[in-house]
Amino acid sequence: MEVVILSGSKQIGKLAADAIEELVRRKPDAVLGLATGSSPLPTYDELAARHERDGLDFSRTQGFALDEYVGLPAGHPESYREVIRREFTNRVNIAPENVHGPDGTATDIPAACRAYEESIAAAGGIDLQLLGVGTDGHIGFNEPGSSFASRTRIKSLIEQTRRDNARFFSSLAEVPHHVLTQGLGTIMEARHVILVATGAQKAQAVRDFVEGPVAAICPASVLQFHPHATVLLDEAAASALKLADFYRHTYDNKPAWQGL
Repeated sequence: MEVVILSGSKQIGKLAADAIEELVRRKPDAVLGLATGSSPLPTYDELAARHERDGLDFSRTQGFALDEYVGLPAGHPESYREVIRREFTNRVNIAPENVHGPDGTATDIPAACRAYEESIAAAGGIDLQLLGVGTDGHIGFNEPGSSFASRTRIKSLIEQTRRDNARFFSSLAEVPHHVLTQGLGTIMEARHVILVATGAQKAQAVRDFVEGPVAAICPASVLQFHPHATVLLDEAAASALKLADFYRHTYDNKPAWQGL
């Protein structure tokens, strides 16, 4: 796990976009794992700017959403498929049919989850997965206690997660209780994982998953076992790390050929 501490979200967005641009230029049919929430927005903004300014071409790429609410009607502005379209895919030239998400409106939820896993496999697996982290250490919607071997499935949200997400809705009562999410086992199969965390409210979760034990109570800690996991933090999110100075020194002296 590589930990990179930067001064702010714009710098984080640029560095994450550098990695995605390098991947897409090297492999035009790359498969991207797309997260929602506040953390990836600077990255999406930067990629959209590079598409507009530099012609960064997404025409052959595919995107797979990390998760989706259960029960929101198609086209609901806070469904994650709509959020990803609005924040990223409608701003670049990725084909709409190449953007996929779990079907939170399906009548047969287990079958929809199996189909989603099969569609990721059929695309060749995810090359680069963007992630955020919840204040309780969840990634995707894999809440504390999730199995490290889990695949795409339905999950119940804990109340803290619903409260955290209520800012996107008119009230807490509108936040669904259930979601479909890629499992921790699914996420771990991505060839490169980039997790972004900003703000002091994420500091304890960051310390737990970066420097704490690997444990189901902190789902993001499974990333300690990932062969290519990159954690991008601002100073506030890194404020509880015991080894913060070491991470800064390591990145400042990193050979250029290593990339991200």
